[in-house]
Amino acid sequence: MTTNPVKTLQEPHLERQLTNRHIQLIAIGGAIGTGLFMGSGKTISAAGPSVIFVYMIIGFMLFFVMRAMGELLLSNLNYKSFSDFAADLLGPWAGFFTGWTYWFCWVITGIADVIAIAGYSKELWPGLPLWIPGLATVAILLLLNLVTVKAFGETEFWFALIKIIAIAALIIVGMFMIFTGFQSDAGPATFTNLWSHGGMFPNEFMGFVAGFQIAVFAFVGIELVGTTAAEAKDPEKNLPRAINSIPIRVLLFYVGALIILMSVTPWTQFQAGHSPFIAMFSLAGLGAAATVVNLVVLSSAMSSANSGIYSTSRMVYGLAQEGDAPSVFRHLSARKVPQNALFLSCVLLLSGVILMYAGQDIGKAFEMVTTVSAVCFVFVWSIILASYLAFRRRRSHLHEASKYRMPGGVPMVWVVFAFFAFVLWALTTQEDTLLALLVTPVWFLILGAAWLVLRRRPVHLARYATFKSELAQDLDAEASAIGRDLDGAKK
Repeated sequence: MTTNPVKTLQEPHLERQLTNRHIQLIAIGGAIGTGLFMGSGKTISAAGPSVIFVYMIIGFMLFFVMRAMGELLLSNLNYKSFSDFAADLLGPWAGFFTGWTYWFCWVITGIADVIAIAGYSKELWPGLPLWIPGLATVAILLLLNLVTVKAFGETEFWFALIKIIAIAALIIVGMFMIFTGFQSDAGPATFTNLWSHGGMFPNEFMGFVAGFQIAVFAFVGIELVGTTAAEAKDPEKNLPRAINSIPIRVLLFYVGALIILMSVTPWTQFQAGHSPFIAMFSLAGLGAAATVVNLVVLSSAMSSANSGIYSTSRMVYGLAQEGDAPSVFRHLSARKVPQNALFLSCVLLLSGVILMYAGQDIGKAFEMVTTVSAVCFVFVWSIILASYLAFRRRRSHLHEASKYRMPGGVPMVWVVFAFFAFVLWALTTQEDTLLALLVTPVWFLILGAAWLVLRRRPVHLARYATFKSELAQDLDAEASAIGRDLDGAKK
């Protein structure tokens, strides 16, 4: 069955204006999060050189989440995003919880980005009031997103390109420092720094575990390519290309950059709250380059906030189409942009400015919201995998016909689930992340209460009836197939 039972309302459609160039760079921008530039100092100081394995493991596991998402999105091009296939395969409740949780994830992440932008702006322009860069960021991104989806694609293309150039420059400068025997107060730049200061696991197993707490946030947004499905040109070609290149990106942008950073400067010199990228360029005597990297970090946070505004507006638009959000967010502008949903996202991002004034420590505010965001993203990634399991069970004929199957299949899904359980346990091992982990269930209690009210509305009752009818048809089809197999075996 290839029809999408949750697509019940006929509204103007989003336009497919995102080209392969846009999709590729959006995927790269999603894979290179603000966490790499801002959070890697704390990750390195906690885990030491073993942080290399932390990023490799997370990237490896999330690759399978993306492959599962790719197979599901391409099985039915009517799916606008993963909340659609969650509703279709798991039931209307799953679409509701996934859509609103993903929206919440990006609002929280966007708030963290506004906090980061304000913090780095203050370093560049001391004395600048925090509210000015926060307000300016939201206003600029709103104007860019209101034009057309192609304008978003172009903006994100250049933001991602800046990140790539910055990391490439870091790797090239770092390699030059290593091969020319650069000396600093901390000693020579050499690859032996990776293991000569307590080994690869200097803080033992628990230090290694601590690395996962911060590193997970660096990967949030890796699934962003899934929200572009309804606006991508030739999705059957462009989505697989973007997803398949994830392992290369992780190796180059995360592992490659971290190896260079810890070779130039021993890991013992890194501190939480300080960007190791800026520190390395300053160490090389490139003061101007360090300022440029500060601007790159700003653009990285802008890129993440831009992605957040885009994805939250599309998710609210999709939820409104299904009756899970107020109908006012269902309307598109003349340029085929969900402008009301965009306004909602931008207003909520401004709460980041309030949060900065509520607390004295920008770093602590960033830590709290990023942990909550990471937990919610793990929930979304888990729903994608649960949808894949339902797809294999209910739509096995579509899986057999798929040209883009998830490698490892069902067994690999359970491996990734076990990894997510490990990540959640890792968050309980530190006081600050444990507090954020304990606060997060409040969001799901609010969602649960809202669902109990909304599910009794006629639109949801109709959707649930359709879902049960389809499920019964799937079961009948499977029973018939089993019967045919048994008859064949008897003959």
